[in-house]
Amino acid sequence: MAKGDPTKPKGKMSAYAFFVQTCREEHKKKNPKVPVNFAEFSKKCSERWKTISEKKKSEFNELAKADKVHYDQKIKDYGPATGGKKKKDPNAPQRPLSGFFLFCSEFRPKIKSTNPDVAKKLGEMWKNLNDSEKQPHITQAAKLKEKYEKDVAVCKSKGKSDGSKGPAKVAQKKVEEEDDDEESQGQEIETILANTVKPHLY
Repeated sequence: MAKGDPTKPKGKMSAYAFFVQTCREEHKKKNPKVPVNFAEFSKKCSERWKTISEKKKSEFNELAKADKVHYDQKIKDYGPATGGKKKKDPNAPQRPLSGFFLFCSEFRPKIKSTNPDVAKKLGEMWKNLNDSEKQPHITQAAKLKEKYEKDVAVCKSKGKSDGSKGPAKVAQKKVEEEDDDEESQGQEIETILANTVKPHLY
């Protein structure tokens, strides 16, 4: 798996993850020199989790809720601008071409038939043009950029007005999050065994 952005906040811990972390710490105190068998430890944690009281579980749930609040705040501060690629909106305006690329789109068909290395040839041609010859393409690019910026502003204003989520979407998101929590329990145990996971409670 490819490494993600190292500055991105680590995932929030579930109630079960806090419970496993507690079990891990107890094991270290009682058996500091005994290595942990992942399969056996995972099975014991799962069995023990089923038998603990609801009151005890609620303590871990409270820890998880607090950790989620801190995690959500960190994600908000982290923001999409520093968090890698966002999914492209298919309805978003297309970024305009520069003067050079407008020049290329105009002359590419003419050059392609006589010169297989089209990109290199177009680059040389553009480089050899004087400012007055480049100007029509630069002017066209500036107009396209101006239109693009207006379209982006309109798109953003629409996005704000349509940004509220319907009840069905909220419910679906909640179900997906719950499924993700269940699927990630094994990964959480593995991480906790490898090193002590620090929650976001600070």
